[in-house]
Amino acid sequence: MIEHAMIVMGLLVFVALVFDFMNGFHDAANSIALMVSTRLLTPQAAVIWAAFFNLIAFLFFGLHVANTIGSGIINKEIIDNAVIFGALGGAISWNLITWWFGIPSSSSHALVGGLVGAGLAKAGTGAVVAQGLIKTSVAIILSPLFGMLLALILMIAVLWLFEKSSPYPTERRFNKLQFLSSSLYSLGHGGNDAQKTMGIIAVLLYANGYMQGDFHVPFWVVISCQIAMAGGTLFGGWRIVRTMGMGITRIRPSGGFCAQTSGAIALFLATSLGIPVSTTHTITGAIIGVGLSRRASAVRWGLASRIVWAWVLTIPCAGLIAALCYQLALTLKM
Repeated sequence: MIEHAMIVMGLLVFVALVFDFMNGFHDAANSIALMVSTRLLTPQAAVIWAAFFNLIAFLFFGLHVANTIGSGIINKEIIDNAVIFGALGGAISWNLITWWFGIPSSSSHALVGGLVGAGLAKAGTGAVVAQGLIKTSVAIILSPLFGMLLALILMIAVLWLFEKSSPYPTERRFNKLQFLSSSLYSLGHGGNDAQKTMGIIAVLLYANGYMQGDFHVPFWVVISCQIAMAGGTLFGGWRIVRTMGMGITRIRPSGGFCAQTSGAIALFLATSLGIPVSTTHTITGAIIGVGLSRRASAVRWGLASRIVWAWVLTIPCAGLIAALCYQLALTLKM
């Protein structure tokens, strides 16, 4: 019996790390699309650059987001192996669906939807921690708006400051500056997104009696999640790179710098506050802000509306799949 429990536990940790890997794979486009589309780096060099900063992100941030995911979305008292399996199953399935269609949806909110769906399937509405879910839901709206507004302001400032400068040398300067902005954005991505899986594994350890006392994340969990995230980024999600880098609006190096810088500021702020925001939402909003600095018609609103619909559907669809996966886990007696 003990041996069976350990096998199930090990399997669920592995599935969690697979989700983390897929998160890096699915969201690699967020970190590298602008570098590739502005020809700053080749695709191969760009993923290596982004993966490195994803890997070292734990050195710069606390674990506030992991605490929110581990104990702030659903009541940790109802969490067991079946709930975790359901949550991960829902999140991974929705990520695969949106990746296949090249839609930059949110891995973060797929996981939140998975947790809520599996929690509701087990214990009804009493499973949900309202405050944490409301905070995350508000961030769904505010993070892209904040990224868009900040990128718009930065882009207008750049256009004003370099109004009388020759375009070619100006863009060459910003091409070099993108090394800085992309590094900061990749740090923010690794800092916010990898922590979500850390929270899942930590609460799983508590549920199985391997940890006691106040909620915390062991170091081996931290480093395993950062490695899985960086590994996923190395493989890249090329379908979504095309959408993010070339589909929403035409991006020059100056626009890439403004979008990445705005996204990084938003992610740093959210991570420090323990809010599990979507890196996809944030950078998409920033790219739209760059497009708006030229004119509203510079943004391909038809594609943008498809992305918005994917955002709206992510939590309920991932939640529905998670509820079905929870029932499957009960059948398998996990």
